[in-house]
Amino acid sequence: MQFVLDASVTLAWFIDRTMPPYARRVRELLIAGDLALVPTTWPFEVANGFVTAERRGMLSHSDVLLMLQELDIVLRSIEIRLERVSIRSLIAKTLDSRLTAYDAAYLDLASDEHLPIATLDHQLGEAARKANIPLLS
Repeated sequence: MQFVLDASVTLAWFIDRTMPPYARRVRELLIAGDLALVPTTWPFEVANGFVTAERRGMLSHSDVLLMLQELDIVLRSIEIRLERVSIRSLIAKTLDSRLTAYDAAYLDLASDEHLPIATLDHQLGEAARKANIPLLS
């Protein structure tokens, strides 16, 4: 199975004190061999999440290094899609859905590839429902 993976799920694997069951299920799908597609912004969002958590004292530097090793396990099942991005289209989607441009990129990718989105972001989930894009269950 293929799906679009939002950074909110990826970061929940490492930063949330208790991993949400939904995030755990998505991680298990990837370990079992399913494929997640992500937009080119995903690595920046994940890296920023780790760095921000470390700066806020939620993670130590050694925690971040350990988590990067754990992330390597699922990276084999994540494909970064180099997509042509229309700034006009992104702005229209962000204004219509009240999403960030980063989140609109996930919506765009899911729409273009006709795939469900795995997200813990309620606003992105709602925008996906309005656009008739299924959420990974």
